[in-house]
Amino acid sequence: MIESIREWLIYSQVNEELSLVLANIFAIAGIMIISAIANMIVRRILLRAVKAYISKSESKWDDVLLDNKLFEKLANIVPGIVVHAAAPVFPAYQGWIQRIAAAYMVVIILLSMDRLLNAIDDIYRGRQGDKAKPIKGYLQVIEIVVFIIGIIVIISFLLNRSPWFMLSGIGAATAIVSLIFKDSILGLVASVQLTANNMLQLGDWIEMPSYGADGDVIDITLHTVKVRNWNKTISTIPTYALITDSFKNWSGMQESGGRRIKRHIIIDMSSIKFCTEEMLERFEKMQYLQSYLHDKRKEMNSNNKELGVDSADTVNGMQLTNAGVFRAYLEEYLKNHPKINKNMSQMVRQLQSTEKGLPIEVYVFTAGTEWSNFERVQSDIFDHIIAVVPMFDLRVYQSPSAYDLRNLSRQ
Repeated sequence: MIESIREWLIYSQVNEELSLVLANIFAIAGIMIISAIANMIVRRILLRAVKAYISKSESKWDDVLLDNKLFEKLANIVPGIVVHAAAPVFPAYQGWIQRIAAAYMVVIILLSMDRLLNAIDDIYRGRQGDKAKPIKGYLQVIEIVVFIIGIIVIISFLLNRSPWFMLSGIGAATAIVSLIFKDSILGLVASVQLTANNMLQLGDWIEMPSYGADGDVIDITLHTVKVRNWNKTISTIPTYALITDSFKNWSGMQESGGRRIKRHIIIDMSSIKFCTEEMLERFEKMQYLQSYLHDKRKEMNSNNKELGVDSADTVNGMQLTNAGVFRAYLEEYLKNHPKINKNMSQMVRQLQSTEKGLPIEVYVFTAGTEWSNFERVQSDIFDHIIAVVPMFDLRVYQSPSAYDLRNLSRQ
């Protein structure tokens, strides 16, 4: 082709040396024009036809391939095919041109593989839902292997050597490869363990203070796990750190249907005393205590008769205390609370007394795990508890404030 153009230029009275240069320029321009036309045909006709077919298709997976622009990336291979086919036009450089064009096509195939693997991950997530076991780490391993093979093939094309010759040297470079891909190997092992043991899934709420993470898992890759914290920041944790370090996964709580309330108030021990008859009569007017006090009074009278103890004897006889009645009240109050999970543990107990007083702890689970609702229910319960404490002639411990000291000085 070049020789024909050159002869035509010489026939047109063009200098021989200049005709050779112009012939090459015309050939290159012609190949570029053909490449551009072929690329335009593929993009404007073939690619549009593919998009139109996919838009009418009922399948969803092909839409994901389209969204990841897989077909647009593959279309970039057309110029490489044209250049490779046109290489004989330049006999002196035919080998180099074909090798470079082949290397270019391998690069496009590698980039297309990256889009394809991303599309596979999106399809898998779409079908399995938010709680799908992550496969992105495995896909990234495949991507690394494919890119390594692709790079070896590209180098073999450029050097005009067999790919098997390049692969034969990998064994000798195993130590270097292991060092370079150390994080990838650790990430792969960690991904396998996390998946096999079902330790972590997308959407799980995890807490890992050492990395400042406290929120939902939004991405799990070969090297990192991304967590969207409650303050909307993003924490990035190395995947292998989830195996070597400890972390808390709250998914069990979310799946249980109840969120634990475990909080106490401290009662001033100097306010704890035996109940008088007047106090018991007052307590019996409380709906939650009527049945309890009726049963307890019968039990006390029976016990005191068996022991031959006068009921008025507060030391030797069986007596109720205002702290005990208060705990019984709280138990009934929580049993009847509409937002407490009735199928999970409920308990009101004393903790070890301290120099500040006697802690009374509430241990229950809310009906639901939503955070704002949990805080609302917990606050309502303790608002009620703090307000009702004085009705049992008890006092909540509180360190003296400036207000208390001013009142004391005025007395």
